[in-house]
Amino acid sequence: MKNMPFDASAMAAAVAAGQVSARELLDASLACIARTDGRVNAFTETTRTRARAEADAVDAQRSRGEALGPLAGVPYAVKNLFDIEGLTTLAGSKINRGLPAASADAVLVSQMKAAGAVLVGALNMDEYAYGFTTENTHYGPCRNPHDLTRIAGGSSGGCGAAVAAGQVPVTLGSDTNGSIRVPSSLCGVWGLKPTFGRLSRRGSYPFVHSIDHLGPLAGSLGGLALAYDALQLPDPLDPGSHALRVQTVSPVLGKGVAGLRIGVLDGYFHDNAGPEAREVVALAARALGALSEVQWPAAALARAAAFIITASEGGSLHLGDLRTRADDFEPLSVDRFIAGALQPVDWYLRAQRFRRSYRDKVNALFQDWDVLLTPATPVSATVIGTEWLDINGVRQPCRAAMGLLTQPISFSGCPVVTAPLWPAASGMPIGVQIIAAPWREDLAFQAAQVLGDAGVACVRPVTSVNP
Repeated sequence: MKNMPFDASAMAAAVAAGQVSARELLDASLACIARTDGRVNAFTETTRTRARAEADAVDAQRSRGEALGPLAGVPYAVKNLFDIEGLTTLAGSKINRGLPAASADAVLVSQMKAAGAVLVGALNMDEYAYGFTTENTHYGPCRNPHDLTRIAGGSSGGCGAAVAAGQVPVTLGSDTNGSIRVPSSLCGVWGLKPTFGRLSRRGSYPFVHSIDHLGPLAGSLGGLALAYDALQLPDPLDPGSHALRVQTVSPVLGKGVAGLRIGVLDGYFHDNAGPEAREVVALAARALGALSEVQWPAAALARAAAFIITASEGGSLHLGDLRTRADDFEPLSVDRFIAGALQPVDWYLRAQRFRRSYRDKVNALFQDWDVLLTPATPVSATVIGTEWLDINGVRQPCRAAMGLLTQPISFSGCPVVTAPLWPAASGMPIGVQIIAAPWREDLAFQAAQVLGDAGVACVRPVTSVNP
């Protein structure tokens, strides 16, 4: 139990078989959090009382011989922008501390509970999800479990760090411009940004309504698939939910990639990837038999348009507080919120018009390809406080540059599985994005399973916090 990260699918199977109780799994998770989180700083709150009640309910179900949910007894935690009944939804901010407690769980939290999972707490993040590093001034920086001097990524940094540190086997995060994929990459865990509109966002604190996605991170691909399957629920009460049916991926994990057309993104994605990022993509490409280079349409323009929409919607959402409480915002993001609020509306409208034509071009690309590969981050995790990066001779602002390779993809709405890979000369991971056409998460999972089976992608235990 001490040697985490946990495999959620194995844990659920062990609970169902009576090999371990849900309460024992919970106690191990809470003990790990107590032992490690003073150094990692992944959690902003633990929900011990609720977690014990949920674990005991699972154990009682089993003792009565009742059918258990697919995640029965599995401990998990959520980014602190998900509503948790009885807790104030902080969204990484100081300002939200004055809001009333949530009166109900977010839809995805309810889905996890229905599947038998046990909620152990809320996780650190960049304030209002505006960042790629989780260097949060209010709650302290979240640290990378593989090297405590380095960032965990963001804005779902606590999600990636909690899994990598072995505190929980599954977390729920959000991804607007890369906020699941960046911490998955830098912390060396599996992550999923589903198709835009696939999972309900009801009960989560918004950042950019027209780009926000929610999804899971996990210590195993099987656990990621189980969590994703459990989270699916067509939600007519969420105007941003477009899924019409549940499409599970767990049954396809063993299908392999025979017959799939797999390519590697070139051009913009090659030019903005450092040597180690290029190395891990080459490793994944060889394992999957991907020999062709593919040009993604208008990637640089898509990133620019994503920046405009992000700033405009983010600034508008917080305009009242920006006028009266600017000093209470995160110093690393307040200027960007203010700038977004001041952007001409014509910029926003032009960016949204471009997005429509851009998505058509991306969708057309998948007439010829089933799966496409590219790095998730241009480099591995940087030291906390780093301001600038050199990427192939080009000086880039560090915090923004972590989204160079993720923003164009999320702007299209395509699903992405991030697979954890490890450059040969580095002790730090870099993830590979496995991209499929909208609503074809199954193909991304099939390719990811091949990488896992080949040992090319894997989650490695940490020693800095779990000797």
